[in-house]
Amino acid sequence: MAIHLIKLCVGVKEIEQLESWRTQEILARRAAGEPEVIAHVTRMMPTRKDEIEAGGSLYWVINGAVQCRSEIIALEQIQGEDGIKRCAIIMAPELIRTAPSPKRPFQGWRYLKPEDAPRDLSAPGEGGEGLSDELRARLMEIGAW
Repeated sequence: MAIHLIKLCVGVKEIEQLESWRTQEILARRAAGEPEVIAHVTRMMPTRKDEIEAGGSLYWVINGAVQCRSEIIALEQIQGEDGIKRCAIIMAPELIRTAPSPKRPFQGWRYLKPEDAPRDLSAPGEGGEGLSDELRARLMEIGAW
């Protein structure tokens, strides 16, 4: 059975900002003749690597809520120029929007059980994408999602 990861998307205030960064990354990889995937480097390698690679996703916490996910293709151990071993999370380039789900800040990544993962949004406008961040946050506070 697959398991997921959840991580704060530090420095990003809205999904469109993350999408823009990912588009630039894909264009740079395409120009360099590299595979069109997204890599995010983190310090620790998950011990449940096989379960994650069996269909897991990385759920992104943006502005205090899980708002989207990225399908994980692979987890690769890499070594930085400083000699420290790290984990490269290799993901598909597409972002999949999810129902907003409030999440308090935490450090690093955490495992996320499939039954605890927010559902994917299937229709445009579902989950309040057209709403301001303030209004969406207030609706989450009162339990609309």
